[in-house]
Amino acid sequence: MGSIISAMTLPIVFHPDFVAPLPPAHRFPMPKYGAFYRALVRDGIAGLDQFHIPEPVSRDWVEFIHASHYVESFLAGTLDARAMRRIGLPWSEMLVKRTCTAAGGVVLTARLALQTGIACSTAGGTHHAFPDFGAGYCIFNDLAVTTRVLQAEGRVRRVLIVDLDVHQGDGTAAIFANDPSVFTFSVHCGANFPVRKQTSDLDVDLPKGVEDDAYLARLRDVIPDLLSQVKPDLILYDAGVDPHRDDKLGKLALTDAGLYARDRFVLHTCVAAGYPVACVIGGGYDADIDRLARRHCLLHRAATDVFAALRL
Repeated sequence: MGSIISAMTLPIVFHPDFVAPLPPAHRFPMPKYGAFYRALVRDGIAGLDQFHIPEPVSRDWVEFIHASHYVESFLAGTLDARAMRRIGLPWSEMLVKRTCTAAGGVVLTARLALQTGIACSTAGGTHHAFPDFGAGYCIFNDLAVTTRVLQAEGRVRRVLIVDLDVHQGDGTAAIFANDPSVFTFSVHCGANFPVRKQTSDLDVDLPKGVEDDAYLARLRDVIPDLLSQVKPDLILYDAGVDPHRDDKLGKLALTDAGLYARDRFVLHTCVAAGYPVACVIGGGYDADIDRLARRHCLLHRAATDVFAALRL
């Protein structure tokens, strides 16, 4: 198969509502989403004409995956305190808006990827959300919702989810456990959250402290054969930066160069083989928000470079 790049510039999805207010010193680095957008523009990685604005996901779309009682309770702010503690975020109307808009952003990113070969969101990757509860800062599973929306629209039949966040995509694995139309692939630190792992179609559990070369070698061993096996209509790529050696919650030891090489390898291998890729940014945790934002920019740098190389 040949290259499927079909636009002049990489499409990027962003909305100001990707940021919702949180209490001071909250552990989740919500400000990174705004800082990330500013860094993309300031550092010349993206021009303003590349940004696409999503609509919030509809409740009907969310209920392709999530139980109606859970959706209603979250939207209305009536989830009990224990459920909100499991999510790890305090409820607010702005959090509802942010959750629905970010999920809508992943849907739009996937649609754009089908049109152009690669597209990137500036949020997304809520892979710890299960059908009837949220966890680990994840409320609605945007990867799963997007998969079902595009399948319902007849745009795709078979989807491959490549999850390289340092934490296993347990919610995604559980949702699609008995679904042959979706292949879930997760590379993560085995000694990290969640304590109780689910079973993806393919799991690679890495020990603590894995560095760039060993990590990339595992990907090179797996991904080409995986593409030949699955032959997806679309790939959803969760490019979490929490495998970084300086990440507060990571436990792996990749460098900036390693993350860039990871993303470039995944994107080039998939798109050059004819498989469109929709990218989400996944997790990343650092007290220095600007440094964390620049780390997330590595995905968009790699995507821009692959987009340009394959277009030519």
